[in-house]
Amino acid sequence: MHHWKQIPYFLSVARTGGFRAAADDLGATHATVRSHIIALENSLGTQLFRRSKKGLELTRAGRILLTNAQDAEKQLETGRNSVQGVDRQASGLVRVSAEPMTGHLLLAPIFAEFSKLYPDIELEIRLTYDIEDINGLETDISIRNAEAVSEDVTARKLFPTASCVYASRDYIDAHFPGAGSRGENLQWIGYGAEPEQKIWIDQSPFPDARLRHIARDVEMHLHLVRSGLGMSFLPVWCETLFPELRRVPGADIVLRRNTWILLHSDLRKVARIRMFVDFVAQALRNVNAQLTQQRNR
Repeated sequence: MHHWKQIPYFLSVARTGGFRAAADDLGATHATVRSHIIALENSLGTQLFRRSKKGLELTRAGRILLTNAQDAEKQLETGRNSVQGVDRQASGLVRVSAEPMTGHLLLAPIFAEFSKLYPDIELEIRLTYDIEDINGLETDISIRNAEAVSEDVTARKLFPTASCVYASRDYIDAHFPGAGSRGENLQWIGYGAEPEQKIWIDQSPFPDARLRHIARDVEMHLHLVRSGLGMSFLPVWCETLFPELRRVPGADIVLRRNTWILLHSDLRKVARIRMFVDFVAQALRNVNAQLTQQRNR
């Protein structure tokens, strides 16, 4: 495989009959062409050209190599023609990762609509709370909620992600009338030893509420809150899907994070990737606009 870089020089010399003519053909220098031929001969342990009155002629070894090199050249050209333009077509695989709750409840219908429009594009969907390595090609696209993005990737910030403290209607009716001014007699559902969580609780209207239950999965928080187990921070879009959720009295909407679509910089011009990113970005903006209108009513 290490001979590949010398093969174009070999083919040009064989076709033109000299180093200088090959240099003109390749846009290289005479010395460059000559050094590549010498390197190829040394690596193969045989002479490929001999001098004659007509210029450089192929030896027997050179003629054998020429036949094989021309076959390889044809195969490469066939391969190039077969894949040329593939990434400009609306077909192929798109790998996308997202947080599980966002994927289950918000993105699934968006992905379904996209697939109806582009039946030749396939989606490989990974749901994880881990930050997948885009530059390491673990995924093509990552849809993420974060304050900022530090990776060296193409990042499209869509909008601030609104969240608030939620509880069920039944929990509010049963526990808030007897709660203290700082949340005494109320209880949080927490994520464990998360420093960010303590900051959020301390800045909320209920810093003295008891942190009683622990669940590390945000979708579990959603269902525990719906079931009346306590309070938790949830994305505002959850209330449009689950009418039993209520923003707790005294809690304000906060915009701590942003919604991002991230992709590898080399994929920006790939048609199926661009179509997917544009579609999902607009669909998420539409959802966010509807939520904003509802909040402002």
